[in-house]
Amino acid sequence: MKAILVHEHGGAEKLMYQDMAVPSPGPGQALVRIAAIGVNFIDVYFRKGLYKASTPFVPGMEAAGTVESVGSGVTALKPGDRVACCSVKGAYAEYAAADAWQLVPLPQNISFQTAAAVMLQGITAHYLTHSTFPLRQGETLLLHAAAGGVGLLLIQIAKKIGAKVIGTVSTEEKAALAREAGADHVILYGKDDFEHEVKSITSGAGVDVVYDSVGKTTFEKSLNCLRRRGMMVLFGQSSGPVPPFDPGILNSKGSLYLTRPGLAHYISDRDELLWRANDVLGRVADGTLTVRVDRSYPLHQAARAHQALEGRETAGKVLLTP
Repeated sequence: MKAILVHEHGGAEKLMYQDMAVPSPGPGQALVRIAAIGVNFIDVYFRKGLYKASTPFVPGMEAAGTVESVGSGVTALKPGDRVACCSVKGAYAEYAAADAWQLVPLPQNISFQTAAAVMLQGITAHYLTHSTFPLRQGETLLLHAAAGGVGLLLIQIAKKIGAKVIGTVSTEEKAALAREAGADHVILYGKDDFEHEVKSITSGAGVDVVYDSVGKTTFEKSLNCLRRRGMMVLFGQSSGPVPPFDPGILNSKGSLYLTRPGLAHYISDRDELLWRANDVLGRVADGTLTVRVDRSYPLHQAARAHQALEGRETAGKVLLTP
């Protein structure tokens, strides 16, 4: 089969399109013939070495496709079943072997492309708004990268709850997409100071929660945007890791809370995975959650897909197709 391999950490040019053996499903596993692959910043973090993985490795965690075969002990899946996943390593390939419990049944009315576009980012938006900081009607949030894959989904979920959304974006085109998704206020961070704008919008009170996937360049001002005892949810680092800081800052700025959640800890067993995945896929199926695919590349152009993602060229999801 064809796959993308990373032999050494570094830039997008380290994504090598190569031949490798088709994996065999072990006990409790299924072999999936992949039809669509989701591209995410976590793939970039692994490629760069910010998240550790022994080389060589096949990157990618999100995909949708068809079960080709199953290993011993697997009874819930059979060849021909349509499935999707968001935490299976090795998705940048034509086939992947995955633990069967991590594979979610895919409804017939949801395409492979849509599933690969919504599983990881949709479940991320779900756990952020339902568990990390359970949003309630009337609360106000600040969301960075509001026109990104997670951002556009999180806006829709937050508005369904009845929260007020303030988003930041880089361009007018992305601002239009965030507004279309339901954002109440959109700030162009290259044009306006988002801290000043947030304080103006909230009459100085600050927001209840900040959802920040940007990291280094937004962290300090994001803390300043929080109300007393507000929560800073740092769930990414697209601009780089946040440098070490004195925790006393959280006290001086109003007894703030800080958390650094990760997807794996919110889908660590099958029951929780199915709850979140079925909720997200159900909303897609009934039309209450819209998924925006920005662009798709053939698998051999994985490097170009990473460059587009890192270069903030995209608004919505980036896919790869084997």
